[in-house]
Amino acid sequence: MTTTDDEKLVLGIDEAGRGSVIGPLVIGGVLMAKNRIKFLNRMDIKDSKRLTMKKRTILSRKIKKITEFKTVIIPADKIDQMRNEGINLNQIETNAMKEVIQTMNPDICYIDCIDVDEERFHDNIQKLNPEMEVVTKHKADDTFDIVSAASIIAKVTRDKELEKIRNEYGAVGSGYPSDKYTIAYLKSLNNNFPPIVRQTWNTIINMKNEK
Repeated sequence: MTTTDDEKLVLGIDEAGRGSVIGPLVIGGVLMAKNRIKFLNRMDIKDSKRLTMKKRTILSRKIKKITEFKTVIIPADKIDQMRNEGINLNQIETNAMKEVIQTMNPDICYIDCIDVDEERFHDNIQKLNPEMEVVTKHKADDTFDIVSAASIIAKVTRDKELEKIRNEYGAVGSGYPSDKYTIAYLKSLNNNFPPIVRQTWNTIINMKNEK
């Protein structure tokens, strides 16, 4: 039976926590039929960074009710391990995105591009399946509702992971190097960094060098 254009499965992919020095990198994928994406638009979906935590949480529940979804959570110590093996952050993230694509097997895939070169990133993803339509754009999470939905799923998942971290390790802030509370927490450790901290980050390397 031939799939009509409206019935084609569309996958959106985005990440949360790429630049964080504490906590995991999370890749989120959201899959739904093309003719159902209009329901996302009616929810007033936006890129997760433009939403409050409360609004993200509410939207995440709604998104999960009408889509298939998948997350890949890469802990800080695993990121360090791979970077020490010579795998750069772009490749770590790309591999996780490919895992989402292979699991969900879409007809069309929209991704918030992580490479400065959109065409290079597009061709890398396209190799997975020549029959799949691939769209890779910078700021896709602001342009395509399906990618915005994926950004919300990824961000809410990371929020939950950070809450677990706070329960175990205390007030770590947002986890980003730009956050004064995160930096204060890191300095309080006196270079005894737990596995939630990405020790291959320049923030940490510089702290160690200062000591």
